[in-house]
Amino acid sequence: MLKDLVALTKPRIIRLNLIAAFGGYWVASKWVNILSWDLLWMLIGSALTMASACVFNNYLDRELDMKMARTRDRALPQNRMTPGFVLGYAIVLGIVGLIILFTLVNVLSGWLGLLGMFVYVVVYTMWLKRSSTWSTSIGGISGAMPPVIGYCAVTNEIDAGAWILFALLFLWQPAHFWSLAIRRKEEYREAGFPLLPVVKGVTRTKWQMLPYILLLIPASVLMYDYGYAGIYFLILSVGIAVVWFVHAVSGLRAKDDEKWAKADFMISINYLMIMFLTMILDTSGV
Repeated sequence: MLKDLVALTKPRIIRLNLIAAFGGYWVASKWVNILSWDLLWMLIGSALTMASACVFNNYLDRELDMKMARTRDRALPQNRMTPGFVLGYAIVLGIVGLIILFTLVNVLSGWLGLLGMFVYVVVYTMWLKRSSTWSTSIGGISGAMPPVIGYCAVTNEIDAGAWILFALLFLWQPAHFWSLAIRRKEEYREAGFPLLPVVKGVTRTKWQMLPYILLLIPASVLMYDYGYAGIYFLILSVGIAVVWFVHAVSGLRAKDDEKWAKADFMISINYLMIMFLTMILDTSGV
């Protein structure tokens, strides 16, 4: 039971997003009062709202999950939990998370958390995921909220730093997810999800990944130029983005799409981890 309750929240997604939220908080604080209750409540509130959105996703996708090997062993498809219980679980997590953000962090962080939940649950899961190839791109709005919430927990305003952090996560997500979707395209096709590799093909998907990855470079430059991070962040983030872009271009000639997509997926994960770790260690003001 406990294992399923945790699995419904998609802990790996939450872990990555909490790193991003922590990075946003750190950038805004510039190492001043970094160990505070505000940070703790921001992380708890963000984790709970993200968990709620993921549980809602499991609830809404329960019938479609039965059609995919990757998801058919989840609690709902296997009838280890009832839909009503999972729905209640999602609602409770969301209410508690939002209360924490609104009352113990600040109102702006609460609205950002609510926006992220709305986009992920309503716009992405209930609408676009079932009807449009734009689901991945527009759904990226929700995935880009964590660092902005962390940043605004300190600043209580949306300024250039918030927009740049949003851009970094928003641009990262489509290429990252499409590399996974290429590997699983037949499963998504069988389940009826109109993802880009399913509708437009693998080659079109590879081409569409390129501008997102390329735009990460000027976003990193802006992060440095506006003084939110230092030269080491600039060098590493741009360097890894270039490596990722070159590898993505090589995919246009790849004979084994699955092998290439697996490597591209791993590059994307490492890019995110290294970028935020460097951002934290090389924040302006050190």
